[in-house]
Amino acid sequence: MRTLVALWRILRVIGMVARGLWLAGLVMPRLAAAGRHAIVQRWSVKMLRCLGVELRVAGAAHPGAVLMVANHVSWLDIPALHASAPQVRFVSKSDIAHWPLLGTLARAGGTLFIERERKRDALRVVHEVADALRAADAVAVFPEGTTGAGYGVLPFHANLLQAAISTSTIVQPVVLRYSEPGLPVSVAAQYIADTTLVESLMKVCRARGLVVDVRFLAPEPVGEHDRRALAERLRERVAAELAALDQAA
Repeated sequence: MRTLVALWRILRVIGMVARGLWLAGLVMPRLAAAGRHAIVQRWSVKMLRCLGVELRVAGAAHPGAVLMVANHVSWLDIPALHASAPQVRFVSKSDIAHWPLLGTLARAGGTLFIERERKRDALRVVHEVADALRAADAVAVFPEGTTGAGYGVLPFHANLLQAAISTSTIVQPVVLRYSEPGLPVSVAAQYIADTTLVESLMKVCRARGLVVDVRFLAPEPVGEHDRRALAERLRERVAAELAALDQAA
């Protein structure tokens, strides 16, 4: 039965990807920012529903220029954040730009791509993120640099936080947590080790009662922190909120 449910969900996902490509190529280029954001949010909400994922949101994204800093669990993080903060642009690994279909959708959403293997590329992306913040954009980064299992928070890399410091932009921690019945931390949502995108998609579509909690914590000014101190402070806030959610489950 779960296999049939998964196949039905995958068919719906394929339909949503096709619709997303049509919207990205023909509709969104003609719209102002507010119209594009509305489309991104509707599409992301529907995509989560097609995958069988319930979205729960607490708090709200800071309006205007903001650097959001989130823990990273899955490729689901992108639609989950876009469903709750459609104006946000992401910094993602350059591999995604070359993914069939999904790379096109990422570019349409204004994603900034970074080659994580090249240390010098981080400086280029810091400048691009700073330019986006100066233009009053919202940008989200995953400073762990990779996906974790969802039980805790990996060390935060500080490089991209320099963009907020250089532009004196508000930073906002965001907590992403996946759960399923009987499991306070979802196994189905994990996208770690050698798991492929197809394998992960099948795990998600086979899951029963998968929930993603998106929690926007209180934003704060960068103050006098250097980037490493700022990274550690933000990590502590995200980790504390994640631990509180686990204890309450």
